[in-house]
Amino acid sequence: MARVVRRVGARFRALLRSDAASIRQSLAALGVSSAGSLLAGLTLGEITSTLDAFPGLLVLVPAAIGMRGNIFGAVGSRLGTSIHAGTFRVSRRPDTVVGQNVLASMALTLFVSLALAVLAKSVSVAFGVPRTISVVDFVIISVLGGAISSIPVLAVTLGVAAGSVRRGWDLDNVAAPLVTAAGDVFTLPALFLATYLVSVPVLSPLLAVLAVLLGLVALAGALRSRLSLLPAIVRESVPVLCLAGAVDVLAGLTIEKRLESFVHYPGLLVLVPPFLEDAGALGGILASRLSSKLHLGVIQPANVPQRPARDDFLLTLLYAVPVFVLVAVSSEVASALSGLDTPGVTRMIGVALLGGSIATVSVMAIAYYGAIAAHRLGLDPDIHGIPLITSSMDLIGAFALILAIVALGVG
Repeated sequence: MARVVRRVGARFRALLRSDAASIRQSLAALGVSSAGSLLAGLTLGEITSTLDAFPGLLVLVPAAIGMRGNIFGAVGSRLGTSIHAGTFRVSRRPDTVVGQNVLASMALTLFVSLALAVLAKSVSVAFGVPRTISVVDFVIISVLGGAISSIPVLAVTLGVAAGSVRRGWDLDNVAAPLVTAAGDVFTLPALFLATYLVSVPVLSPLLAVLAVLLGLVALAGALRSRLSLLPAIVRESVPVLCLAGAVDVLAGLTIEKRLESFVHYPGLLVLVPPFLEDAGALGGILASRLSSKLHLGVIQPANVPQRPARDDFLLTLLYAVPVFVLVAVSSEVASALSGLDTPGVTRMIGVALLGGSIATVSVMAIAYYGAIAAHRLGLDPDIHGIPLITSSMDLIGAFALILAIVALGVG
């Protein structure tokens, strides 16, 4: 046992020396992600009255936030591989790699937002969420809120890609956390704004019909396009994004069912977005690095992870401890400044570390075996890796967080 510990420690030190730039980039990006997720958590803590007034809305929230990370995180992952392969060019032309990824992200945003609305309503009814809002309300909030928030998230994604090229960053290390942060910052306020458009006579049904038409037309137009990449990206993305959305909706249901704990300590609600999103960001970094290594032939799709993949696992563990401690402490401070009750900083750290440990171990297995499964099936790991990770982490992270809260007697 002592020999194993020494070997792992030596490997850690070797990684710190050999990949210091990547570690600095990833930690900086994760810090930004934590800050962005914290803003989302504060927003969530402040709108508990809105969540109470719109039963079932909390079921949609993780899915809506996760959808932004799934779509635009995958865009970042594909652009990262394009940079590594030397095919990345910043251009406004729709037939370029960048242009087709932009068009794909717009079409997927509209259609998947529509699908999430139907899923959230169906799951809320099936699992007995009382007095849940109508499907018309879900459609308006999901599609319009998703469209509004996707514009700045897309701008951030393209800005990060262009900045990575100029500054020599590895996009695989920074895209997932920074896109996650942007999704957190913009999605919840956009959903909150969209709630003002529901239950308005005449206007609400018209908006719902318009949202349905936009989603269906966007999907059909992308699939029928003659561009080389666009139809393939959309065709391959829709099933995995819808599956990821279903998992995210179940994560929202898990939190909705424990809403009384969060109402008692709203500071725990502040903890939810940064906890889930940082777990997803850790997995996103790992999935992006593994996807690039598979594309470039650095690793083979073997059942037992090869050394470069194991090195990425060690880096993920290295990032996890400070990230989850920071999440807990910053959530405690932000809650105190906002006048929201918490169970105390010690118990907040305990909840974050216990739940984070479960989530981190899970993310390593899902990221690796998800990537090699996609590769073996002839699918693009860049398309499937991020949605698989973020949605899995939303559900597993929600269960892990609830388990930690129950195990430590919080709430």
